[in-house]
Amino acid sequence: MTGAAVAREIGARLAKAEPLNAVLHWSQELLDAEAARVDRMAAPGPLAEMPVALKDNIVTVEQPTTCASRILKGYVSPYNATVVERLRAAGAMIAAKTNLDEFAMGSSTEHSAFGRVKHPLDPTRVPGGSSGGSAALVAAGVVPAALGSETGGSVRQPASFCGVVGVKPSYGRVSRYGLVAFGSSLDCVSVFGRTVDDAARVLSTISGSDPLDATTVDRAPMRVPKALPDLRGLTVGLPKEYFPADLDAGVAAALRRTTEQIREVGGEVRQVSLPNSAYAVPTYYIIAPAEAAANLARYDGVRYGQRRVEP
Repeated sequence: MTGAAVAREIGARLAKAEPLNAVLHWSQELLDAEAARVDRMAAPGPLAEMPVALKDNIVTVEQPTTCASRILKGYVSPYNATVVERLRAAGAMIAAKTNLDEFAMGSSTEHSAFGRVKHPLDPTRVPGGSSGGSAALVAAGVVPAALGSETGGSVRQPASFCGVVGVKPSYGRVSRYGLVAFGSSLDCVSVFGRTVDDAARVLSTISGSDPLDATTVDRAPMRVPKALPDLRGLTVGLPKEYFPADLDAGVAAALRRTTEQIREVGGEVRQVSLPNSAYAVPTYYIIAPAEAAANLARYDGVRYGQRRVEP
């Protein structure tokens, strides 16, 4: 399928998915321009013609970046985020900017200035958050992959709610340059995919050190294994604090399947204890609000977005 055909198909899917309220910005004109750009590339790369949606706290020059807040309504960044540049260099097409909890602060995507996101399977339910728009678009089959941001569960939780793959990399593996900051020591650009392979290919593309972000680690981009990995010599720990005996039956069954698959390829699975886990949430709720207060102080109606001038 040519880039132009992909653009038309994705445009039709986005239009059909409008009742979900998962998208804040998209246009057929921009999709067509993305397709033309990819078709002109001599070597489009590993994500050739893959449409990828972006959470609307990742800056782009072609579309507004609002963070689902009226404070930033109409704001257009003068530069692209590093992850956007890497996606485009790999041949991906930026499909849309997705809805979120305002400034990524929430866990249900009900707290957007532009309305809540509906779950694609049941509109009475929430898709999770704060990256609920990205999760809903992937779950609805509109795009094969999308980027979100995670500060305290904002990708893994909506991925779970929507039944898609969600991967949060370790802090520093993916550049934060161009991600509107919430908690600077916690924020991670993360990936949704319909399949593990889709998510892995996108994550390998956007990972790696970045001179524009001093917090990235000096390591090469992640690699997608060509075949089922050999895990001989690797031990996987199951913290008893995270996997108690009274797990939901469905979760317990999925856990059993996963541990069996790890053992089938040579890995060892062992129960371990992480006793400091009990302090994780209290610690988060000290660090995250303090950093959010510092980061969000800049959105005071003077530097960015709309200004109201009294007569």
